[in-house]
This record gives sequence, structure tokens and C-alpha cells, in this order.
Amino acid sequence: MRIRDWQDILEDVTERDSDRDGWRAVAGQRRDGVGEDLYLGHPSVGLYQLKTYAKNPYEVRGVGARVARKIDDSIDPLLPDVDHEGRFAVQTPPEDEDDAEEAARRLEETVRVHAETPTTPDDFFADVMDALDSPAFGPMAFEFADRPDELDDLVEEFDEAERLLTEELDALVEEDDVGRGFY
Repeated sequence: MRIRDWQDILEDVTERDSDRDGWRAVAGQRRDGVGEDLYLGHPSVGLYQLKTYAKNPYEVRGVGARVARKIDDSIDPLLPDVDHEGRFAVQTPPEDEDDAEEAARRLEETVRVHAETPTTPDDFFADVMDALDSPAFGPMAFEFADRPDELDDLVEEFDEAERLLTEELDALVEEDDVGRGFY
């Protein structure tokens, strides 16, 4: 297991050649300390664990690692299924003004079509992610002020990674000399 900056992990996720709507996530507050825990998984890619905290309103710091090379029978039930109500997406910003204008046109057309025809929330979400060319999206179990039970189960499943990533994040918090995250 190689611990890296959390942005490097998200870069891996966005650059993967996998079906972009196959990602699933579980996230919530850290059990001990400031910040959040996040697991991102995809059947053909594996499972990533990230720990982050907001140093200030403009800067999020964190660490992460790939903790499993595949989603097996012990991990799969701990990730939300496609019918889960929460959603997440990983976005990459447009490269330039032309890309931004093209994305805005695709998004405008998508919203117009959905406004004129019957649609489901899942179809609308998937079509918006397609219009924005999102590299990764899917269902997410998330609790802002607490922790989903699945998050604790994943922590137990990957206890060594949890320990190492916690040490690394705690070192970042100490190095930043903030003593707490920004809310």
C-alpha cells in the first residue's frame, strides 16, 4: 500500500478507463480527529480510502491509498447499491473557455430535454454527469454529522490502512498547526 496525497488518488480515479457510472462511495466524519473518511470503489478498479480535512475555506488537505485491487464478496455489501438515494461525482474542470462553453451547451440541452419529458431522478443525474463528461460518479452513502455503519465496517476490514492513513493525516494536521479543521 502506497500512501499519497488525496488529490493524486482522485487523479487516478479520473484517469481510469472504467465505466464511469460504476463507482460507489461511502463517507462521513472521522471517528477520532478532524476531517472526513471516504472510500471510493469500482468493480474493475478496486477500492481507495481517503482521509481529508479542511485547513481553511480554500484548502483541503489529505492522504489516501488504494486498499484493494478488486471489489470482492466481503467488500461489495459495504458499498451502496445503484438504488441508494445519495449520489456523488468526481469532476475535472474545463481546460479552457471553449471547453467550458461546450459543456454549458450540453448541460443546457440536457436540462431542457428533461424539463420537457417525464424523467426519473436517476436518469436526470446520469444524463447531467454525461453532459459534464464526469469521469466518475455513482451512489454514495454519506452522513455529514456522523458516520454510516458501512464506513465503520470498511475501517475494520482495512484496519492496517486505517492506522497508517490516520497517522499521516494527523501529521498533516499537526504540521499545519491548526489543531482543528475549518467548518
